[in-house]
Amino acid sequence: ILTSWNALMVGGLAHAARVFGRADWLASSRRALEFLRGTMWKDDRLLATARDGRAHLPAYLDDHAFLLAALLEVLQADFRADDLAWAAELGDALLESFEDPAAGGFFFTSHDHEKLIHRPKPGHDNATPSGNGVAARALSRLAFLTGETRFQQAAERTLALFWPAIARQPAGYASLLAALEETLRP
Repeated sequence: ILTSWNALMVGGLAHAARVFGRADWLASSRRALEFLRGTMWKDDRLLATARDGRAHLPAYLDDHAFLLAALLEVLQADFRADDLAWAAELGDALLESFEDPAAGGFFFTSHDHEKLIHRPKPGHDNATPSGNGVAARALSRLAFLTGETRFQQAAERTLALFWPAIARQPAGYASLLAALEETLRP
């Protein structure tokens, strides 16, 4: 069980539930979200994978970004104050563990991850959206809900970092373009 892929499903299902007015889909997305909260969120840290009821491995950027985005989709469909508080915790974890405040953007691995030869900051979308794009959009939305400017500032630094690449090849950066659109017109 992967946090990132399940978070993508939760977000998509919650969005569809809101658009189509399907309470059963919302209930299903909420059950999956509660599983992620109960199994993958341990001691204020997110874990990446679970098997046979045991979660392990520290989570990556995509896990955090996708889960934050999913949680915000659920909040739009069914607001609960404890979900907003958890979203703020996830936002703080993103900033503390993955952000490069000097250059902008987010590293794929956390600051306390084992040392690697190369520590990427992926911005280009692949089969899944870019963790940086999803993080920027989710943090911008979180800033709007909480009034916490640090979330918006991190999103804007991310967009500034990737702007030259977006301008050269916009088709490869749809998730960052979506973040840019919501930044310009919330």
